Amino acid sequence: MATTAGGDVVGDGLQKMAAPCAATFIGKGKADEFAEHCRKADVDTVIFDDELSPAQSRNLEKVFNCKVLDRTSLILDIFAQRARTREGKLQIELAQLQHLLPRLTGFWGHLSRQKGGIGMRGGEGETQLETDRRRVQDRIARISRELEVVRRQRSTQRQGRQRNHWALASIVGYTNAGKSTLLNTLTGADVLAENKLFATLDPTTGRLRLPTNQNVLLTDTVGFIRKLPHGLVEAFKATLEEVVQADLLLHVVDISHSQADEQIQAVNAVLKEIGAEGKPTLMVFNKIDQLNGNQSVLTRLLEQHPHGVAISAEKGEGVQALLAELGTQLRPIREFMELSVPHHETGVIARLHEVGQVIERSYEGTTARFKARIPPYFHDEFAPFVVRQLQTSYSQ
Repeated sequence: MATTAGGDVVGDGLQKMAAPCAATFIGKGKADEFAEHCRKADVDTVIFDDELSPAQSRNLEKVFNCKVLDRTSLILDIFAQRARTREGKLQIELAQLQHLLPRLTGFWGHLSRQKGGIGMRGGEGETQLETDRRRVQDRIARISRELEVVRRQRSTQRQGRQRNHWALASIVGYTNAGKSTLLNTLTGADVLAENKLFATLDPTTGRLRLPTNQNVLLTDTVGFIRKLPHGLVEAFKATLEEVVQADLLLHVVDISHSQADEQIQAVNAVLKEIGAEGKPTLMVFNKIDQLNGNQSVLTRLLEQHPHGVAISAEKGEGVQALLAELGTQLRPIREFMELSVPHHETGVIARLHEVGQVIERSYEGTTARFKARIPPYFHDEFAPFVVRQLQTSYSQ
């Protein structure tokens, strides 16, 4: 992540402790040791792979005599670089301000503090601190109101899509698992797909027509990561609602990654936090072209997830199997019926091919004859042409 943010990593360190130190997170001796390394390597930023309290950040900056970032600050910095749309920028700014608010005290430590005694009721530092805190709180409230408008707009858009009776599917997964590449491959979308963490922040929806002649709206979402900051999840609620409202989740896994199992667990933890736990999920094991003969992990995960599909989104391998499984999992109960449509009713014939799955057709005789599977909500539309109901089926 440090490299993704534009940093040049010159070293790392680890300390095993029963519990973090309240003042400096790591032990004082270890902090001094790391500080000496930083001085010799002319380091200007130290990053901790965990969340630091405001007090810990201030104390560590005094020890290291340079900038100290925690995991949350680093992730927010990367998100800020990646945000492109107004909605994405608002969500990032909200998360940054919520992270900054409890840390404002340290910015004004050099100013005078409140003193006791008559006539000494407020120092310059307290005045400036309270002014800045109020400004930040006002900005947080304003952004929250704007994002609530965005949330309502997304809700209206979803209702419009649902009126078409199209299934909604969301692509989720660990960052850099290949979600955007998969969306591009399936729908022909032009979403930025790079070998970077969080290359895509803004959700993109594309239309996918399955072999069963069923339309699906497929949405690419922000990538998840281990220990994703809770504030970021809260800020991205408008975006993540696409996941919560979906009929099916496509959980994309980078099967070539050495920590694929841990990444699956991290994604499941975020899904639980946003209220999407237990949703119907199709496991998609991506990047099989990069396994280099190491098939054991893929074999084990396919045994754990019998309906999972192995693909290479970049090479197009396994895509047909994925489309078939998508059709199986998203298929509603369809009425299997025989229809007789006069040849001049070309609009009805075209509509039947658009919304139904035509199994047999015959244009001989005075009318065109069809055997087709039709979603129940289109029954009234084709009722005048129904000859007989054959069966109701999930199959085919």
